[in-house]
Amino acid sequence: MATVERPVRIEVGTSDDLDAVMGVMESAFGTRFGEAWTRSQCAGVLPMAGVSLMLTRDGDGGAPVGFSLFRNVMDESELLLLAVAPDHRRRGIGRGLLHQFIDQARADGVTRAHLEVRDGNPAIEMYRGAGFRPIGRRRNYYHTSDGHQFDALTFALDL
Repeated sequence: MATVERPVRIEVGTSDDLDAVMGVMESAFGTRFGEAWTRSQCAGVLPMAGVSLMLTRDGDGGAPVGFSLFRNVMDESELLLLAVAPDHRRRGIGRGLLHQFIDQARADGVTRAHLEVRDGNPAIEMYRGAGFRPIGRRRNYYHTSDGHQFDALTFALDL
């Protein structure tokens, strides 16, 4: 018997969803690469002008399984974070959040979208597939707990 995936919804999140966001972030990023934001970083950015939090829920009202956090400043938008819980990956959730970010940026009159990602992160393929192109590199930006360093790659998409 084939298993049927439950639909995933994307909805607007608020600071009330911070516990769920942190749960997804901790499971998605872990501590190895130093990519995850702290609770205080997330709480600090959420009330800022132009910042949006989007959540994905598994099924009808289920627990959050992914999120994106982005901000618009004038005619540019930056994807600050995008995370999907490991046991929900490879289902199009990340791609759905990315396309929602792009669609929202266009609707807001944004002309260029930006993001930054750790060199070697498998999500780079998804970003490239959506049309993002590399524009820069920050050497040794990410530091692992065992002392390794990884570059941060910056990408942009003209809308």
